[in-house]
Amino acid sequence: MHKEYDAGKAPEPLETVSKLLKSSDGFIIVSGEYNHSIPPALKNLLDHFQSEYFFKPSGIVTYSAGSFGGVRAGSDLRAVCGELGMPSISSMMPIPSVQKAFEEDGAPIDEAYNKRADRFLTEFEWYVEAFAKQREKGTPY
Repeated sequence: MHKEYDAGKAPEPLETVSKLLKSSDGFIIVSGEYNHSIPPALKNLLDHFQSEYFFKPSGIVTYSAGSFGGVRAGSDLRAVCGELGMPSISSMMPIPSVQKAFEEDGAPIDEAYNKRADRFLTEFEWYVEAFAKQREKGTPY
């Protein structure tokens, strides 16, 4: 974990990611579903950091090739994010049959995705702003 190194002594990739995470006011985590959960590489990355996440909200976007859109991974991510100090917003954005959901240029095939994404991002932005205001007042630790 990044915190196990003395200040400035972690390997450069960990220092770079730590600085990026510290400068963020919230996190949107995008994950595929892997064996009904999150991919091991994502869990490993998340677990390498801790205080960088404190009192910052997370938004969860999941996808899968099947009809559930990775919601099982999303449920696991809620628990992980909460434990790491970045509670997830109430909305999630699952994307089922991801291989059929987008055009080659990334545009959604179903226009309903734009409305869902707008709602999800509007809620996420509200939480980011609310948490930022509270962090300005100070945090419990």
